[in-house]
Amino acid sequence: MLKLYGTSMSRAARCLWALEELGLGYEHIPTPAAQAKSPEHLKLNPNGHIPALTDDGFVIWESMAINLYLAEKYGKNLLWPTTAEDRGRTYQWSFWAIAELEARLLTLPRQQLLNPPEQRDERLSEQAAETLKGPLQVLDESLNSCTHLLGEPFTIADLNVASVLSFGTLVRLGVLGRLDFFSETPRAREWLVRCVGRQANQKVRRMK
Repeated sequence: MLKLYGTSMSRAARCLWALEELGLGYEHIPTPAAQAKSPEHLKLNPNGHIPALTDDGFVIWESMAINLYLAEKYGKNLLWPTTAEDRGRTYQWSFWAIAELEARLLTLPRQQLLNPPEQRDERLSEQAAETLKGPLQVLDESLNSCTHLLGEPFTIADLNVASVLSFGTLVRLGVLGRLDFFSETPRAREWLVRCVGRQANQKVRRMK
């Protein structure tokens, strides 16, 4: 049986989203980050992080790797593309989201909301929002003539990128204070609204 270790308030959320989209039976073990370095969890993920997935004795960690594994094994005709070219684009977009978006996005809620007021740095927020404009423009232009990243169907590529960008929905879809990093990319904003509004994702947001 599939078992997913992690919480919906962590990167494990994207794995829970994939599991729900695929309609798979699984056990969710809501492991908080504070328990990730326990001896028991280190047997699953020696890095001491969440999430981790077990599948009948097979163990895999890193949230993007988990999602690509799930989609390829269980998602044919659902989330997993059928051609080598589209599979290549799936890897491209998934790795792009981590390389180009994630660190910048995490800076914004940290500096605007999560850090104690005396530790917040507005300058860092402004820099992060400014550096997001280029990658978001790339995303926006890719959606110029199609509904989703690989064309019309929603795939694991959309889920992976949207799961990273959903950090930007913490406060009004990309608006944190006076910083609106979606203002020049309306297609990307509309695509993100469609993705995060999917029933499977909404169910995950109600989990632990």
